[in-house]
Amino acid sequence: MGILIAVLGIWFSSSLVKGDSKAVTTSLTTKWSSTPLLLETSEFLSEEGQEKFWNFVEASENIKTSEHDGSDYSSYQEMLKVACQSLSPLQQNLLKFSLSLRSYSATVQAFQQIAADEPPPKGCTLFFAVHGEKTCEFDSLVNLLQAASERPKPFLFKGDHKYPVSNPESPVVILYAEIGSEEFYRYHKKLVLKAEAREITYVLRHYIANPSKEKVYLSGYGVELAIKSTEYKAKDDTQVKGTDVNATVIDENDPIDEVQGFLFGKLRQLYPDLTEELKELRKHLVESTNEMAPLKVWQLQDLSFQTAARILTAPPVDALMVMKDLSQNFPTKARAITKTVVSSELRAEIEENQKYFKGTLGLQPGDSALFINGLLIDLDTQDIFSLIDVLRNEAHVMEGLHSLGIEGLSLHNVLKLNIQPSDSDYAVDIRSPAISWINNLEVDSRYNSWPSNVQELLRPTFPGVIRQIRKNFHNFVLIVDPTHETTAELLNVAEMFFSNHIPLRIGLVFVVDDSEDVDGLQDPGVALLRTYNYVAQEMDNNYAFQTIMSIYNKVKTGDQLKVEHVVSVLEKQYPYVEVNSILGIDSAYDQNRKAARGYYEQTGVGPLPVVLFNGMPFQKDQLDPDDLETVTMHKILETTSIFQRAVYLGELSNDQDVVEYIMNQPNVVPRINSRILTSDREYLDLTGMNNFYVDDFARFTTLDSKDKTAAVANSMTYLTKKGMSSKEIYDDSFVRPVTLWIVGDFDKPSGRQLLYDAIKHQKSSNNVRISMINNPSEDPNSQNTLVAKAIWAALQTQTSNNAKNFITKMAKEEIAKALEAGADILEFAVGGMDINIFKEAFESPKVDFILSHAIYCRDVLKLKKGQRAVISNGRIIGPLEDGEMFNQDDFHLLENIILKTSGQKIKSQIQQLGFEEDLASDLVMKVDALLSAQPKGEARIEYHFFEERYSAVKLRPKEGETYFDVVAIVDPVTRDAQRLAPLLLVLNQLINMNLRVFMNCQSKLSDMPLKSFFRYVLEPEISFTADNSFAPGPIAKFLDMPQSPLFTLNLNTPESWMVESVRTPYDLDNIYLEEVDNVVAAEYELEYLLLEGHCYDITTGQPPRGLQFTLGTSTSPVIVDTIVMANLGYFQLKANPGAWTLRLRKGRSEDIYRIYSHDGTDSPPEASEVIVVLNNFKSKIIKVKVQKKLDMMNEDLLSDGTSENESGFWESLKWGFTGGQKNEDVKQDKDDVLNIFSVASGHLYERFLRLVQNL
Repeated sequence: MGILIAVLGIWFSSSLVKGDSKAVTTSLTTKWSSTPLLLETSEFLSEEGQEKFWNFVEASENIKTSEHDGSDYSSYQEMLKVACQSLSPLQQNLLKFSLSLRSYSATVQAFQQIAADEPPPKGCTLFFAVHGEKTCEFDSLVNLLQAASERPKPFLFKGDHKYPVSNPESPVVILYAEIGSEEFYRYHKKLVLKAEAREITYVLRHYIANPSKEKVYLSGYGVELAIKSTEYKAKDDTQVKGTDVNATVIDENDPIDEVQGFLFGKLRQLYPDLTEELKELRKHLVESTNEMAPLKVWQLQDLSFQTAARILTAPPVDALMVMKDLSQNFPTKARAITKTVVSSELRAEIEENQKYFKGTLGLQPGDSALFINGLLIDLDTQDIFSLIDVLRNEAHVMEGLHSLGIEGLSLHNVLKLNIQPSDSDYAVDIRSPAISWINNLEVDSRYNSWPSNVQELLRPTFPGVIRQIRKNFHNFVLIVDPTHETTAELLNVAEMFFSNHIPLRIGLVFVVDDSEDVDGLQDPGVALLRTYNYVAQEMDNNYAFQTIMSIYNKVKTGDQLKVEHVVSVLEKQYPYVEVNSILGIDSAYDQNRKAARGYYEQTGVGPLPVVLFNGMPFQKDQLDPDDLETVTMHKILETTSIFQRAVYLGELSNDQDVVEYIMNQPNVVPRINSRILTSDREYLDLTGMNNFYVDDFARFTTLDSKDKTAAVANSMTYLTKKGMSSKEIYDDSFVRPVTLWIVGDFDKPSGRQLLYDAIKHQKSSNNVRISMINNPSEDPNSQNTLVAKAIWAALQTQTSNNAKNFITKMAKEEIAKALEAGADILEFAVGGMDINIFKEAFESPKVDFILSHAIYCRDVLKLKKGQRAVISNGRIIGPLEDGEMFNQDDFHLLENIILKTSGQKIKSQIQQLGFEEDLASDLVMKVDALLSAQPKGEARIEYHFFEERYSAVKLRPKEGETYFDVVAIVDPVTRDAQRLAPLLLVLNQLINMNLRVFMNCQSKLSDMPLKSFFRYVLEPEISFTADNSFAPGPIAKFLDMPQSPLFTLNLNTPESWMVESVRTPYDLDNIYLEEVDNVVAAEYELEYLLLEGHCYDITTGQPPRGLQFTLGTSTSPVIVDTIVMANLGYFQLKANPGAWTLRLRKGRSEDIYRIYSHDGTDSPPEASEVIVVLNNFKSKIIKVKVQKKLDMMNEDLLSDGTSENESGFWESLKWGFTGGQKNEDVKQDKDDVLNIFSVASGHLYERFLRLVQNL
């Protein structure tokens, strides 16, 4: 101790007077006013569920009245206390992080802009909007509501907060107010009463009458202080002062912190009372070193490995801090790092791992990657706001699995299951007599010269050659309405295939009126069908097809088929036949008229026309005649390779019927139901766990949606296929991976039919179990719920098999009618039933279970009274319309899809955990609902690394808690390391994670790998000052910078941010600290959030070069405008949070084009106005398709209305370089030519560069 004090004394006495250290600070604020944290918290909870939002709105009234000292800190803590009542600890951390990022400030500001566009009545702190009329007075609301139905309802945005209880038919009242104000709560309570009385639909939007004067300080971006390369190589920085790094970040945390042989980390531990003196000594030693002197090439070669070695020698808890320090301050750390020794074990392990990185993950030495639970996080494209979404989704799934009793490694194994809805196309059976085949490759004489052996598929040919083999490998079926305007074009394509000897078997299905007494002389569709049948009988199907084509040749383009077209051809070809006998009411040529419509309806293939290829329907956008030809040829080549594989493996032999082989594939189903196959799916949250049941109605009504679902699930008794044995409970066949809840009014025929079809399907499957939810059409009483009570009583009191037999009886119409007529229920009892217990349960006056089911259907399933639905493993299919068919084939398809995508995979995982049968089946259902509800994304990547003993930083998770599996691969001397290290440090404070950071070093470096200092502005929680006030917003600090180099300051922000420097006295491109007094404070502002998009002309498939869009509001239609680029149809518009209307610019753009469709916007596809809502800091990219107006087909946007003589690629090049002048006008002085990139904004130029790189 004495020696150290002596050293410090000598140094203090001899220290020279030095200039103050220099610093650079950077802050970034929004243009809009700071938004209240209370409103931002409500938006966070809104994303967790609207119930949590409204519960928070109610509970927030107590925040202002709670006893606290009035400081910012106590208000913040009180708000968190209320908000966190319904959040898990992990969600609480994510809430604090979101508030620190201010990520919901943009959402609140979007509502503020929407309110400003109304605009608000003068002098109001809040106001109501009723179908376009506004008022501040609640008393005036009654008058506005009376006349509201005469005015159109307002457009509601996806992010709007609609009170859960409402009547869709009632007027919409939008309250613009600030949660937290006394006035808000007074009016909110009144509106809630009206909403619960079903008088109004209540919508709440944020509106801050008196915005703060402060701005929002943003974080989630990087700041680079780059040393200009010329300065770095030319200057000798030997005498540079102040080369210390950010002392506030490093001094107290770097465990090594070695300067000229002094281990300051150790000294601070040994002598904590000398902290200030050690800090001064360290600063003196650093300033006297030659940190910034250029390194020799031989010193550079191993810098990456040496930095890794330095990081890995630190204790694991400090390694991330060391990596952050070394990478972010690399220019001043490099010289000290060159003295680090790299062990042979470390080098060998890194090089061995790199073989795996390259072979499996495609990573070269020096590349970086981040995986969270196997999901690849792209550091270049995903910003911190997208990362929060990933964390929240993962947290929701993991906590759900944890609550279901799946923990630890089992949890991560279940999480890795790829159960996204399959993109594989389902096919229908084409072996129906309703299909009329016009050719058959296997028997028709025209194909006699073709080989007939399936082995011909294996004969080598040139790529792209279609093999002509006398087998029906490719079957092309047209299902058409003869009177539809597109039918002729589709038949023309079929004729082209036929006449060109394309190896396609072509079939026709004409869907026409199937009523009994239809007259072909009045109905052109029926006339065409009967003509086809007549010619087919007289000649053959091929000749009949040619006759049909002759008829359509009479129809002019754009016209519809008429009876006279049919008659004229028929009379010409068969002049001696009486037309009435063929086409009339008593025609004998009616084959397939009813069968064709029956086949079309049974297969459920969707609106006409439909084209099937081997039973698989083409997408609607593929039915354009030009596309159909190409798509079909591609399909032929694609399926040929599948058949080649089948022949090679011996699955398909020469003596097999090819069509039978195709139809026996697992993707062939009796019926395709778009409700089942749609990718837009809704799931119940089945992760709730409680001990409530539906037979306690009073308790049931108090539960939230999640607990109501849990109570319904707890109360379920299931019907299963006969064959269960208690000895076989672990047998594979008795964990049933498909659980169906049938929802309907079982005292009505439609509900009973749905249940009957489900039970009939179950007889053919041991994978299914069935239960029921009653949705009565009327208020239940003992008379109108006879069947429902009988079903419930049987489920509660009888064995599974007896209950199933009895309920099957109850679902039959004749028995239900007998019951309504007064028959005794016991007449229909089945053998083996315990009659006495059943009768007691049936005659009980208590109908709590039906009341609970009715409330559940209304509030959770969002069904109207009596509506039907099917819930399969938590997925809601419905509401089914009145009369909509959902039969055995649909249940078969539903089971097929569940088993294929998720059921079997989850079942095998659950069985490994050893749960008993009923619990295991429940668990499969609940896990399926949880995993399938997740947004579709990239598949999780499986990784098994070679070694992690020497070359990885490892942080183990807390025991007994859910943890994230985080893997980072990084070279510590790259830009990615500068961002990744602080990100991982923040994540370590937010989430419980099993972290492994693998070093991916480059060897034999020849240049300085990092020539910049870097700070990543990110804080896990809002910080406060010593007096409990909010600290000034997060800023980037570069403290004690070397003064001699010339620096350039750059901001590394999310791609959609457009920032500008707004306040600094210095040139930020050339910062020379020797000429700076003290601190360079750079203040930036977020000027705009960019709305990006791509635009295409659907007619040409090309970008409409020169098309102009405008962005504005209802009060200011044109605020900004833009032009569509020829390159990928790219456009960008400068905007800010709010709801904006996208329009074609008035003039030639609007005159020539109309908006055909749009994707990624916030208005319905059929809406006339394109509304885009910007309500977060993430990138928003939309797609717009436009179409030329019919009378403008030959007009060109870039001409002045006169016709152009030249067009095409070379003309467009000429236009791009010369501005589109005629040849004789091009001869001009070079100084007059303006290159487009000289006027493009820097942001636009960067976008161009990115687009080109992605080509």
